[in-house]
Amino acid sequence: MRPIELILVAAALQACSGLPGLLGTGPSRWGERTAAAMFALAAALGMLGVLLPADGTDTPLSASWGLPGGDLAVAIDPVSRAFLLPVLLIPALGAVYGLGYWRQADHPTNGRKLRVFYGLMPAAMTVVVLAQNGIVFLMAWEVMAIAGFFLVSTEDDQRASREAAWVYFIAAHLGTLCLFGMFAVLHSAAGSFDFDAIAASRMAPPLTTAAFLLGLMGFGIKAGLMPLHVWLPGAHANAPSHVSAVLSGVMLKMGIYGLVRMTSLLPAPPTWWGGALLALGAVSAILGLVFAMAQHDLKRLLAYSSIENVGVITIGLGLALLGRSTGNPAWAVLGLGGAILHVWNHSLFKPLLFFGAGSILHGAGTRQIDHLGGLSRRMPRTAGLFLVGCVAICALPPLNGFASELLIYLGLLGTLDGQGGLPSAAAVVPVLALAGGLAAVAFAKLFGTAFLGEPRTETARHAHESPLAMILPMSVLAALCVAVGAFAAVLAPLLDRAIAGWWSAVGTQVPSVVEVSPLRWLPLTSAAIFLVSGVAIVALRRAMRTTAIRPGTWDCGYAEPSPRMQYTGSSFSQFAGSLFSWALLPRVDAPRIRGLFPPTGRFRSEVPDAVLDRMVLPSARLATHFLRWARVLQRGKIQIYMLYVLLTVLALFVSTFVL
Repeated sequence: MRPIELILVAAALQACSGLPGLLGTGPSRWGERTAAAMFALAAALGMLGVLLPADGTDTPLSASWGLPGGDLAVAIDPVSRAFLLPVLLIPALGAVYGLGYWRQADHPTNGRKLRVFYGLMPAAMTVVVLAQNGIVFLMAWEVMAIAGFFLVSTEDDQRASREAAWVYFIAAHLGTLCLFGMFAVLHSAAGSFDFDAIAASRMAPPLTTAAFLLGLMGFGIKAGLMPLHVWLPGAHANAPSHVSAVLSGVMLKMGIYGLVRMTSLLPAPPTWWGGALLALGAVSAILGLVFAMAQHDLKRLLAYSSIENVGVITIGLGLALLGRSTGNPAWAVLGLGGAILHVWNHSLFKPLLFFGAGSILHGAGTRQIDHLGGLSRRMPRTAGLFLVGCVAICALPPLNGFASELLIYLGLLGTLDGQGGLPSAAAVVPVLALAGGLAAVAFAKLFGTAFLGEPRTETARHAHESPLAMILPMSVLAALCVAVGAFAAVLAPLLDRAIAGWWSAVGTQVPSVVEVSPLRWLPLTSAAIFLVSGVAIVALRRAMRTTAIRPGTWDCGYAEPSPRMQYTGSSFSQFAGSLFSWALLPRVDAPRIRGLFPPTGRFRSEVPDAVLDRMVLPSARLATHFLRWARVLQRGKIQIYMLYVLLTVLALFVSTFVL
């Protein structure tokens, strides 16, 4: 079979994976196990199709389907191959994880629904990546959006899940509306919805600018760029954890894929396009982590950190656009290479962290960070795997997050070149460095509060380890984080082909990623870091065994602290959060202390989302208040509605002759 046929078979298996479970009744595990097996087979076939070498058989598949706008056309090219890897791998691992996390016996009312839409969403994403026609792309995009809505609202008996699902639904369709506008503009210039025809057309600058802005809005909403991220924190927090892993690790990347594909079709981008992406990426990277540090909910913290990683990817894409605008292939190689590599890396460590969050919720029964503590003794396997994800997401060597951000750093520093350089782009380097420091604070807070110290509540005290079905997918992702961090150069051929396919419109050759970066030296660096770290850990443990901790005379009772004396997540990040209070605008409910013996009081703080809670929802409530008068038009009588139609037709008729 041809690679494209293998991938289409994989998509069909994904789409049908939830159907067998609909045939059974009761708490039988046959349906969920069958779904997991179909996902595993789909991942194997799809990976085979992606990794098979291009030998001239990658011609598009097309069929006439009677719809206007062109044929049903799909194809696989180097850019598609790059983005298909997480689409095939992560949902398969999530399906295995769900066998232990979301068993049909424990969720008889929504288990089958979840599996049906859990299969539809990655199948639709596969078609999105393969589509070679705007109509096919939009149809698959809409199926992906609707499947995501039903997955976010899995627990539709809970108000928070319903609200998060509706916010996602509205945001997703606003983005789709922008994409309708983008393809309408492209069709007006090219006379076709086919991607090849669009790429070959000569569009006037106003049309390319309009298409870019509409695409940036539509794809930016899906990717979760600030301030277009309003749907993301609630959806990730309220969906089942393996669904959150797919939403963050895979579906966000469809927005990135759309930006990469759109910019590959548009000719000669002006410099300000790359500058706009650099600015949006920088804002998303910093504010995403600022809001992450302030969260009390484990999954909301991970959701906001996804915004930061999308910002890092967008910075890389912006750098690549600058390279294309100025004719500098090295910037494009480092920028787009770093962006795609970070797409892969984020699709590994973020699902690992969401799986870890699900393991914590499964074992301790809460997502509240300040209610946890001491889990490393009760859940040692989860703790070790979660630590790998924390180190990787902080871009610390020798794990995979470091390799991709290294490429972006090198590209940004390369813009300081005096000959044809663009020094203003290098201003993003301190932003990336600050984002790295904030990530270290956020995830030190998360890991330290949840896994170290003593249990703060009874639920944490009685926590238990997760079953093998949940630990195994986490172990696979952790191993890949280590492997990609050490051997990123092995992935260079895939990156080179994707970059060359994106750059092909320029008509010049681009160097290999390995030629312009030190990726080939990462194995030695990783081995040295592992060796030094191992020696340091052994020495530290030996020193701790031989050093006795004795209470001091003036220790004020702190030699044997109680769980109440520990740092909480809020107190750990309070100083860093206070530096960004102008952005967070927290709501604080602090008790007033009066007199010598004040009554018992409670301190409470929360950080609402700056865009959704402070701008979008208040504006919607205000609009609803002022538009109540429009209800008088809804009389419930067919005669009145026919009168409205007649008046509208008359108005259009008169305006046609007047104008």
